[in-house]
Amino acid sequence: MDAADLDYRARTQSGCLSPRLVSRLLELGLAEEVEFWAGRGEWFCAREWARSLAERGRQAEALEVLAPYVATGWWTAAEAMAGLLEANGRADEAIALVRPHAEGGERLGLGFLARLLARHGRGDEAFDLLRPHIEDWYLAEPLVDIAGPTGRHEEAYRLLADRIENAPPSRCCDHPSCGSRRVEPFNAINLLATIRERQGRVDDAIALLRTRESTSINNRDQLADLLARHGRIEELRAYAATAHHGHATRRLAELLEERGDVEGAIAAYRQVAGPAAEDPNSAVELARLLARHNRGDEAIGVMRAQADARPGEDWIRHTLAELCLDQGRPADGLAHLDALAAARGGQEEWDLFWMRLALIAASAGVDDAVQRARAHPEGDTSSAAPHIAMLLADAGRTEEAVAVLERHAFASSHDLAGHLIDLGRLGEAVAVLRRPVSRVSAASTTGPWHGEPPF
Repeated sequence: MDAADLDYRARTQSGCLSPRLVSRLLELGLAEEVEFWAGRGEWFCAREWARSLAERGRQAEALEVLAPYVATGWWTAAEAMAGLLEANGRADEAIALVRPHAEGGERLGLGFLARLLARHGRGDEAFDLLRPHIEDWYLAEPLVDIAGPTGRHEEAYRLLADRIENAPPSRCCDHPSCGSRRVEPFNAINLLATIRERQGRVDDAIALLRTRESTSINNRDQLADLLARHGRIEELRAYAATAHHGHATRRLAELLEERGDVEGAIAAYRQVAGPAAEDPNSAVELARLLARHNRGDEAIGVMRAQADARPGEDWIRHTLAELCLDQGRPADGLAHLDALAAARGGQEEWDLFWMRLALIAASAGVDDAVQRARAHPEGDTSSAAPHIAMLLADAGRTEEAVAVLERHAFASSHDLAGHLIDLGRLGEAVAVLRRPVSRVSAASTTGPWHGEPPF
């Protein structure tokens, strides 16, 4: 095995058995297959099999499964083994395993090692390890987390405050009045507020967060979340009325719904979710809220108004179609999609057409949906194959789904393999997945993997 190859396959989930398919094998009672491929370079099989062994108290065997992967020098494998060692009361061995990675420049390893040290009574050592890396947003977060238990909150605060005070101009523009500065880490103010909140100085945390230039990260607003945590609902309401991105409104509505005030939650969204609202995301959240509380007609009305106001935003069309399907009104969804298609001249590329397939199947049957899909100009392409196969598989016609996907096996390998596994054709599934993959670059990423922005 090669570390660069393992890393590439794991990050892209290409040329290997994916986590989803490994889970499917276990659901079908095929643990022996997972064990078999764990010993033949399939990382996701090895990770899951080692976890399974450890849960059954077979820690030594679990470590043996991971050992060949760790021997390649691949950080991800070392991280997994360190987790097993720590869980088995062998923290010193875990520390010894990950330290070379951290000292060798592995950014993820540095954060992992610091948290590991802190969990085992070596918080000061962990803090000092991260202190020189305060400019790195990813490493500044564990430094702040470690600071509290070690009594070094104020030191962490000063480090971050200094970064803000001494930040150079951002050079974002040439206008002489531009006072923007390039603060590193970019989340310095957020972390300062976290420190103050943990110290019980909530008003200071709020004041800090009101100075941010960017108010939302990963679709969450830290100020809104802080106000909600401390029950400061009127302040949250006032903030939501001025925050343009809608995340504060969503947090307000979530809090009201949690407290049983559904009408209040609906009213919060309605203030910003009109047909021409600047942020249609609030309209989507309102529609889902209404649907959760058995007000499907209103929910569809909200999304229909959004789709009429934004005929060019296809994700809104998709949301409307899904909502009509969930509410048992496929004909209404199709009628609206037809009207939008007519407004565009009657032509729909596949990226738009596929949205109607589930609606057609629900109203006229799967055969009609498949027939219309195949009649589309792109109905015989690799883009269409997974959608047609899904219709067939959902109807219990898995053999037909496989036949559709086999014509586009390279582009649809994971879908095809999943259906082959369901049919008990495991050897074929593995052959599809383990075919050689071409790599643009074998270089490992330099930062943590994220499923949502910032990536």
